[in-house]
Amino acid sequence: MSNPGVMQWHRFSARGVGRLALISLAAISVFPAIAAPEKTPAHPHGDFEVPCAQCHSADAWSPARIGTDFDHGALGFPLEGAHAGVDCLFCHTTLEFEAVSGACASCHQDVHQGEFGQECARCHNTRSFVDRSEQLALHRETRFPLTGTHLAIDCEACHHGNGSADAFVNTPTECYACHQGDYESTTGPNHVQAGFATDCTQCHGTGSWTAGTNVGSHEFFPLKGGHGGLECARCHTSGNYTALDPSCVSCHRDAYDATTDPVHRDAGFATECEACHTINAWLGAVFDHGTTAFPLTGAHRAVGCAQCHTQGSYAAASSACFACHQSDFQSVTDPDHVRSGFSQDCEVCHTTTTWTGAVFDHDASGFPLTGAHRTADCNQCHIGGTYAGTPQDCVACHRSDYDATNDPPHQAAGFGTDCDACHGTTTWQGATFDHNTFFPIYSGAHRGKWDDCSTCHTNPATYAVYDCLVCHPHSDRTKTDNKHKDESGYRYDSVACYDCHPRGKG
Repeated sequence: MSNPGVMQWHRFSARGVGRLALISLAAISVFPAIAAPEKTPAHPHGDFEVPCAQCHSADAWSPARIGTDFDHGALGFPLEGAHAGVDCLFCHTTLEFEAVSGACASCHQDVHQGEFGQECARCHNTRSFVDRSEQLALHRETRFPLTGTHLAIDCEACHHGNGSADAFVNTPTECYACHQGDYESTTGPNHVQAGFATDCTQCHGTGSWTAGTNVGSHEFFPLKGGHGGLECARCHTSGNYTALDPSCVSCHRDAYDATTDPVHRDAGFATECEACHTINAWLGAVFDHGTTAFPLTGAHRAVGCAQCHTQGSYAAASSACFACHQSDFQSVTDPDHVRSGFSQDCEVCHTTTTWTGAVFDHDASGFPLTGAHRTADCNQCHIGGTYAGTPQDCVACHRSDYDATNDPPHQAAGFGTDCDACHGTTTWQGATFDHNTFFPIYSGAHRGKWDDCSTCHTNPATYAVYDCLVCHPHSDRTKTDNKHKDESGYRYDSVACYDCHPRGKG
C-alpha cells in the first residue's frame, strides 16, 4: 500500500535524490537499528486477488471507490443490464467477495417455489427481472397461450396457487377456474338460474368479459343475419336459456298474425317461416313455388299471387289448369272447346308459355297421325267441330272412297270395311291386297296358275264368291265323292274345298 512519505519522495529532483541518500545514510549511522514491522494481518476479502488500488486510495482506506479499470466480468460474472447499477453490498453482504454465488436465486427470491428449477435465465434477463415480452413468448409454448386482456394481467392473478407448491405448473386452463365469481355474479342474464354451461368460451372471448356475446358460438341456434345484433332477452324473454323453442314462429307469431299481404293466418299459410323468409329480414319474403306440387313456369312466373289465389286461400288452391282458365276454355272458338267436347285437361294442347298457339299431340290420343293424315285439316275428320267421340275406323272418313271404288267394286265385291288391310295412310290409291292372308296364290301350287282375280272370282259382283271347280272340275262327282267319303264335313262345292285345300289335308 502507498505511504505519504514515499509520495513526497517522487517530488524530488535527481539532485535532491542524491542529497537525500546521503542524509539517509547518516541517519542510519546515528539512529539505532529499528525493529522489523509486524506481519500483515489476513486479507479481509479472502482470496480476492485484485490490487488494492483498484478500490482504495492512498488518502484514505475507506470509503472504497471502484476504479473504472475494474473488470467484474474477468471474475466470471459480468455486470450487465440492471446489475450494473446495483450497489456492491446488495450482493456482497460480507467482505469475503468470493463467498457470493453466481446463481440468480442467491439474490432473487424464487416466487415459483422451485416449480421451474433454478435456471432463472429461461424467463428472466438482466435488463429487467420482469420482461413481459419474453415471458409471453414462453407462455405461447404452453397449453394456454395468452391473448386479449390476458396479455396485460399480472401472473399472480391466475397463478396464485393459494400457497401451494404448484401455482404455475398445474394451473387449470378452464376459464371457470378464474372466472367463477364473474359467472355467479352476472345478472344480465343470470347464468346460474339460466343453467348456462361453465364453458365461458361459448359466449365470451379474451378481449373483454363484458364485451357481449360471441355470436359465432351460439351452436344451438346460429346467430346470423338479423339475429346477430339482438339482445339475448329479445328471444329469451322468460330468462330460461336452456329450453327455448328454435322454431321461427315461437318469436315471430305476432308478425305472422299481423301480416296482411297476404293474410297468412286466413290464407292457411304454414308457420314454417323459413319457407319464404330469411334470417336477414322479415320483409321481402320470397316463396319458392317449386317446392309445391305446382312449380311456376313460363307465363305463370310473372303473374301476381292473387290471380290464382282469388279467395285469399293459398293452402286449398287447385292446381288444375281449368280452375284458372275456365273462361279461356269457354270462349275459344277455333275450335269451340265446349261444343267440341274437348277435355278440360288444358296441358294436352297448351303450354305455360302462352295460352294461344296450342298444339295437339295426336299421337297421345290413340290415333297417331301418319302419312297424308298429318297434313289433313282437323275438320276433315272432326265433322261439325266435334272432337270428342270421333270414330277411329277408316271407313268413318273414307266411306265415299269405299263406295266409289270399282276396280274392283268394294261394296259389290263384299270387301271388308277395314281399309288398312289394303290401303296405307300415304295415299288411298295404289292399294295392295295380300291374298296370302286368305289363300296363297303367290306361292305353292297356285303360283302362275291364274291371270287375274276373275280366274277364281267368277262373279264380278262380289269377291266373296269363288269357284275352285273351274280349275279343278272333278266332273265325275261320283268318283270325287268316293275319294272323299272318309273325310269329315266333305261336300261337293268350292267352299268345302277351301276348308281343306291347300291348308288342309289334300
